[in-house]
Amino acid sequence: MSDPLSSADSRTAGSGPRAPKDPAERRNGFFVLFETHIEATARPSGKPSQEVYLEGSYLIDKARYIGGVEDMQILELLRTCEGFRTLVHSIGVSVKAEHNQGDITFLLQNWGKTDKYTSGTALRLPCPADGSELLIQLDQISGSADDDVPGKFAFEFDQAGGLAVASIIFYLNEGYAAPELSPETPVAFRSEPYHEMIPHSLLHPGNNVRLKAAIAKASRGEDVTIAYIGGSITQGAGAKPIHTECYAYQSYLGFKALFGKDGGGNVHFIKAGVGGTPSELGIIRYERDVLRDGAAKPDIVIVEFAVNDEGDETKGNCYESLCLNILSADNQPAVVLLFSVFINDWNLQERLSPVGIRYNLPMVSVKDAVTPQFKLTKAEGNVISKRQFFYDIYHPANDGHRVMADCLIHLFQQAAAAQADAEDIDLHQPPVIGNDFRNIRLLDRSSSLRNVQIEPGSFTGTDMDLQMVELDDNPSGTPEFPYNWMRPAEAGDEPFRLTLTSRSLILVYKDSGSTGFGSADVRVDGKPVLTADPHVNNWTHCNAVIVYHQETSGEHTVEITMADGDQDKCFTILGFGYC
Repeated sequence: MSDPLSSADSRTAGSGPRAPKDPAERRNGFFVLFETHIEATARPSGKPSQEVYLEGSYLIDKARYIGGVEDMQILELLRTCEGFRTLVHSIGVSVKAEHNQGDITFLLQNWGKTDKYTSGTALRLPCPADGSELLIQLDQISGSADDDVPGKFAFEFDQAGGLAVASIIFYLNEGYAAPELSPETPVAFRSEPYHEMIPHSLLHPGNNVRLKAAIAKASRGEDVTIAYIGGSITQGAGAKPIHTECYAYQSYLGFKALFGKDGGGNVHFIKAGVGGTPSELGIIRYERDVLRDGAAKPDIVIVEFAVNDEGDETKGNCYESLCLNILSADNQPAVVLLFSVFINDWNLQERLSPVGIRYNLPMVSVKDAVTPQFKLTKAEGNVISKRQFFYDIYHPANDGHRVMADCLIHLFQQAAAAQADAEDIDLHQPPVIGNDFRNIRLLDRSSSLRNVQIEPGSFTGTDMDLQMVELDDNPSGTPEFPYNWMRPAEAGDEPFRLTLTSRSLILVYKDSGSTGFGSADVRVDGKPVLTADPHVNNWTHCNAVIVYHQETSGEHTVEITMADGDQDKCFTILGFGYC
């Protein structure tokens, strides 16, 4: 009797062919995402998703820093949809879900010429979640004549909080070639070279009186709060999941483990990072987002604006003023200045570190720790590559957030081990940049102030579509500036009128990618001072601009009306900061 396993007729459906075909030759290509952690975030409309924006230089930078592409011809072709199709033969997408996440859909959307967000081609395809590759061949997909530039990728999940690892590779048409990606070994976080790298982050140990007081307080079992204020990196951008893998939460856990009493339940956490915003906005929202309108008194505050403050109109005045506001609190909190870094090795450390020197504050520079070794090969002593450290050109990936956390933990350990300084810092000295915005206050629709008069005019609505921020250890977004004044489309021409006595006034208004929003003219005492354009950044975002800044205080009337040609559009005043 013959062996049934040798019979072709008895093969199961899952067995392979007797003579598999030779594999097709894989085209040359480059990655724009490589084993990148993604997380489904709830959206105002549509499915929870991880979005990856491509416009401007975003896609070019991904090709350069993730794919290793240096050919300028290839990089230039990525700027437009026409060039993209000339260059790219097919797109390979692979997603490996951590758990059973249900269906995952891959979206490729082009921005349109007629209407940026709606008239371009949007391609949605179901994507396997087991790590196998979805191959999208572009010549089998009809585009639109209205396609302008590549807009975004997105991974759509059934539920918010879904986690996966994703890679996207562009396979190239004949005539184009890119360097082959060499797989990297995981970062050796426990290695001696890693532990030698971290101490380079200690830019300045600073006066340790306040930091040691907080450590001692935690060790005694008393309640201690560590707070973080900054931009998108502090918010957790690039970390997956954002609320537990971000540097802020990881360094808080480190502090709690080192100094907390009986498991660290006495150590508390406040995180108040807002993406795309400088200290010019941070100083306005500090009382609400960190102090929680007086309900919280942090013992340690980490200030992280080193890659956001290029947008600070005061060039460091608001940064120094914010530090002084924190330091002047009755409970004498410690302030730690944290300098993060972009993928091009840039930050504003040179501008902002003199504030730390003036008041002898502890300063931690992630830039100083990682950028020298970025230039080395593994054989020469590279510990973590840029591809491993960064999620995109601005934000750290999980590995990068861990490095940042370890840099802060190193500071905490050094402060605990050091001999205590004899005296506290001296705040009674001239500022190194400026302190004009100390004691600034937030004014929004919830404020009730006797010396402020507000006539909303046509700005009677409340905008609910706001920038959402994951505060503290909450994975869900909290709206920024919910107590706002919105001028609905075609609501009338009555100006918003604010009369108050102040030395300085900062307007906070909503940026938007929607064409339904238009510009507004701002006048002070009848004179035009600026036009607030909600499309400066072109995404739902909080924008702060100085309306006036004077040496002495005086009464002023501010009027805001829609700009000529935009009377049929919306505009949202999120609030004001005034001194």
